[in-house]
Parts: sequence; structure tokens; C-alpha cells
Amino acid sequence: MALLKDIEQGIGGILGSRGAGASSFVEVSLVTCDSRDVAPGALFVAVRGFRTDGHRHIASAVSAGAVAVVCEEYPQECLPSVRYLQVGDARAALAEAGKAFYGDASDQLMIVGVTGTNGKTTTSRLITAMLNSAGIPAGYIGTGLCRIGSRDILLDRTTPESHELQALFRRMLDAGCKAAVMEVSSHALVLRRVHGIRFRAAVFTNLTPEHLDFHEDMEHYADAKRMLFGQLAPDGFGVVNADDPHARFMVSGLDQERVFCCSIEGAPSFCPPDRRIEAEIGVMSVDGTRAMIGFHGERIAATVALPGIFNVMNLLEGFAVGIGLGIEPSEALRGLASGDAVEGRMERFWSPDRSRCAVVDYAHTPDALQKALEALRAITPEGSGLTVVFGCGGNRDRLKRPEMGRIAADLADRVILTSDNPRDEDPEAILDEIEAGMTGRAHLRVSDRAEAIRRAVEGLGDGDILLVAGKGHEKYQEVAGKKHYFSDQDILVACLEKSGTDVEEKEHE
Repeated sequence: MALLKDIEQGIGGILGSRGAGASSFVEVSLVTCDSRDVAPGALFVAVRGFRTDGHRHIASAVSAGAVAVVCEEYPQECLPSVRYLQVGDARAALAEAGKAFYGDASDQLMIVGVTGTNGKTTTSRLITAMLNSAGIPAGYIGTGLCRIGSRDILLDRTTPESHELQALFRRMLDAGCKAAVMEVSSHALVLRRVHGIRFRAAVFTNLTPEHLDFHEDMEHYADAKRMLFGQLAPDGFGVVNADDPHARFMVSGLDQERVFCCSIEGAPSFCPPDRRIEAEIGVMSVDGTRAMIGFHGERIAATVALPGIFNVMNLLEGFAVGIGLGIEPSEALRGLASGDAVEGRMERFWSPDRSRCAVVDYAHTPDALQKALEALRAITPEGSGLTVVFGCGGNRDRLKRPEMGRIAADLADRVILTSDNPRDEDPEAILDEIEAGMTGRAHLRVSDRAEAIRRAVEGLGDGDILLVAGKGHEKYQEVAGKKHYFSDQDILVACLEKSGTDVEEKEHE
């Protein structure tokens, strides 16, 4: 509960107000932008969305008991018993109202934001583990999940709506958290979901083509990601993957002493020597990667419990955050090593005799698919093969489909095309567009995803590696606009176990 007057004071840019019937001292029971959630005592914010305009639902919100309405345009009828506040930006007002309602929760936490096309989840989870290990209780908000202590809360979005974020921050505070680590999507930045949050650290992982159906082009996409660095607290700092060509642009508005540059290829000239954190790659295997980390003239051995050079970069970025927050280097690495494997991120499954390995990864962009395949190609034993099963989502950027087909054909020995989340599109039409980039190279086409995985497992020989890409942690498949339960992991485990049984039966024949 919060007083209406306190929330009103927290909302900036109020252009006018109508309706004096609602006392400033009335208690507000909740803040929402969804009229279906309105209950007596609610404050309803009318946001213009992509599917509907909240202004069309003001009357139903008032009928459900809203005592106050925030809107960009007044409704035709303003009831004297309801307080109406006109603002220029309802999305910003929603964030400000939510922040005030939950007692400025975000201001009381040390918040680390991670943005980029790929690597956000793994990097965020590594940082969360490091902070907890260092005695800084931290919550996590990211793809499909909010974690507060030992409690997991399922989320619909990578970055929840602004008022929902503040509710999660309040729960973290009440649970004793001192910090929060969150993935910050480009949509969230553009749509003001993190408006009003001051980040102690902002991390940029990389930028490759994605969401161009929303951002129009790469320039707008980069502009969106860069917004995170404009929300740093006065004592905040930035961390960038300096090997990415967009890194310099991301931190161009910051003084050099507020930036840490992480590099595997050799930090570029814009990074001061005392702000560089570099890695030298050692032994790579399915079980992980060994590397030497260099910082301030020191060299420290580290092991990343995940395959792939890109996961070394994830660790470097987490390490940089630790250094920036004053955690001792050795303590930061211990904390990073304590993190649990992230479901659907280079998640490994073995046949019963451990002769064949299958990997589930969320790789659903050309760059992510290429990095995953390159990582697995580098550790595939000589004489063994690399198989990939993947598809592309429907109602999303179509330009990436032939490019992903080309990458798969170039890097894998065996390619099986299948459905991802076709949504409202014809699955076969999506596969046609992927095939267009394969220039006739041999592959299988099995639109039923479970059958495609089964066929892939059946074709594995000793030492072979299988990558099942695209869905990662998701536990559903969306077909014809409807979601039904589906798990790559469940299918793989069952197929690998059956393949082991088949081998045993043949040996006994």
C-alpha cells in the first residue's frame, strides 16, 4: 500500500489533472497497466501498446475500482470520484509510479545490468553466483526466471514491465538482498521498462543481427543497447566485450576510468592498459575451457565449466564486474566458478556409456549458432562427427533464416532442419527459407522436432557430438498460435537412454 499523494509526487512531467474526488491521502492498493488486473484502490496507467491502447480500457478500469488513472489523453468522461493525471509519456510514468509504490526499492539495491544479443543469461548468472559467494546477497532477473535466494519465480519476459520489476526488487530487499543482477533487453530499454533505475554496473556482451523486425536496422539496435550505459549511477562503471566492433560506441559517453575492457583477441587502443582484462585460451574440451586471465600485470589460472571461447568472454565480463566492485581477483574467480550450469546454455547430455554427447543451446541467431558450432567443432575428436538440429522461429526476423542454413551447412557434418516455434507461420515454409542458404548441400528435413532429435541421436557414433539449437531452456513449442509442452532435454534424455539400451541388446545377440 502507498498513499496516492506519494505516488503522484514520484511521477514526473504531469501536464494536468482532473477529478478532485479521490483524496490525496487515499491508499493505492496496486499499480498496473493491465485493466484486467485492476482491483478496488488501484492506480491504472493507460499505456499505448502494440496490440491495444490502454486508453480504450480506462472505463473498465474505473468500473473495476481504480481510484486514479494516469493517461496521455483524458477520456471523454472523467468521473469526479477518480483522480486523472495527464502525462506526456505513460511508459515513463508507469515506471515512476511503480517505483514510488514499492518504496523506491531499486534505489536501495546495487543493480548490475547486462545487455547484448547473446550471452546475457550466462553472464548474469555468473555475476550473481560471484556476488553471493563474496557475501553480497544478490537476486537475479533474466530470461524466464527471477531467483531470490532459493526461490524461483517464473517470468514471461527477459525484462519484466517496469512496475513488475520494482515489485521484484522489493521482494529482494525484504529477503535480505543487497544486490540484483538483471538481463536488460533492447525492448526493455526502448519501452522504458528500466526507466528510473540507476545501475552500478552496465555490461555489454556483443551485438549481432536480431530483433530487426522491431529495431528496423542495426544502427537503431545499437542505439537501444547503448541506452543502458546512460543510466549508470554516479559511481557506476561499464564493462564491454572489447572484441566486439560496437564496444567503443557503447561506452563513448563515459570517461575511460569508468570502463573495463575484456578481450581475448587483444584489447583495442581505446582501452587504457590499466582497464584491460585479457584471457589466453588453454585446453578446451566438452567439460570446459582452461584459460589464463591477465589484469594489472597479474596472470591467474581459471577454468570455465562450459565449452567455447565465448564462455571465456562471459567469465571475463563477470570478473570485470567483480574487480569494479572491489572484490579480490581470486575471490571473484572462486565465486564465478561456483555458479550452477544454466539450463539450455551449452547444456550437456551423455549416452549411458559416455561415448556420445548431446548439447542443448539457446542459439537462435546466426552469430550464436556459429559460435556454438565452432566451439563444438574445436572439441570434436578427430574421426568423429558433429551434427546439428535446428530451426527458426515464426513471426520473427526472416532474413536470418538462410544465413543460419549456410552456417549450419558450413560447420556441421550432418544437418537436420526442424521446427522451432513456428507460431502462426507454416513450418514447411520456414524450412524452405532456411534451405535457401544451404546451396543444395546434403541435409535432412524433419519438421517434427521430437522426431528430428530421435533421428539425430540414432545417427550418432562413438565420439560424435550433437547440437540441438534454438529453444534452450524453453519448455514449450508454439504451433499455430498455441503453446504446448515440449522439452528438448526430455526428448534427448529418452533417446540417449534408448540408444544405450539398443547397444546393449546388440552386444548380447
